[in-house]
Amino acid sequence: MTRRLFPILTLVLLAACNTGGLSPAAVARNAPPGVDSSAKGVDGLLVGHRLMEAGEYDLALRAYLRGAAEQGMTADVLSALGSANLKLGRLGQSEKLLRQAIKADPKSVPAHNNLGVVLMERGAVGEARAVFQQAYGLDSGSSDSIRENLRLAIAKSQVAVYDKPVEESNFSLVRRDKGQYVLLSSL
Repeated sequence: MTRRLFPILTLVLLAACNTGGLSPAAVARNAPPGVDSSAKGVDGLLVGHRLMEAGEYDLALRAYLRGAAEQGMTADVLSALGSANLKLGRLGQSEKLLRQAIKADPKSVPAHNNLGVVLMERGAVGEARAVFQQAYGLDSGSSDSIRENLRLAIAKSQVAVYDKPVEESNFSLVRRDKGQYVLLSSL
């Protein structure tokens, strides 16, 4: 039985060892197209803006980082990075980047508006109101979204100041020994 299988097995192994490969014409036909390295790629910021509109915030962040590598950390790049981080819920990173963008370009309306949104999310209503007022002034009141953000910040800040309920404390301070006091609650 092994004598019959030996010639078949030998033929199979020899066929597997064939190193003929593809002909030069087949290799050329299957090669990927060439790339023109002298052509300029699409701007990373533009790609990032389109990805933000599509709701692809992770990909937009990567595109903005590519734009930063191409252009440097300009105010527009910092603002775009801050906006992408805001959409991803990274409020600390977003706030830091947006503050840097405002420092680089104090007249950047999107950076002011997005910083106000971050501050509102973090509960800093008073500072958010001031930032929205700056954005509204820089924009000359022409943007409906900034006007609405400012209106919400004003409403929240007034609620926080005037309508805060008075909390009654259920604690009492009791003296035990000389210089020792105990705080008791009536839970």
